[in-house]
Amino acid sequence: MKVIRSKTFTAARPWGALDIANMNGTTVRLHWTDQPYQWHVNDGEEVFAVLDGVVDMHYREDGAEQVAVLEAGDVFFAGVGCEHVAHPRGEARILVVEREGSV
Repeated sequence: MKVIRSKTFTAARPWGALDIANMNGTTVRLHWTDQPYQWHVNDGEEVFAVLDGVVDMHYREDGAEQVAVLEAGDVFFAGVGCEHVAHPRGEARILVVEREGSV
């Protein structure tokens, strides 16, 4: 049993993570960041839930860049092949569920 207070979680570096669970190869991690990530395509599906803060999620759809503004409580699902990058506005805490070892 674990209780995690996400609002108090910080990391030593942007995108530092707290491993919460590994369920048969699916990981659940809490990330803290105040910097953008990098454009990437996951090798599997990803669920990205903003727990605290605001994140501009940039993604490419049919070759055109789009931006979704994600606030606390919002969830972004990146299917296989979805190119995306997260840009937090200040500090953000994000719960990420994805296949173990995914980018």
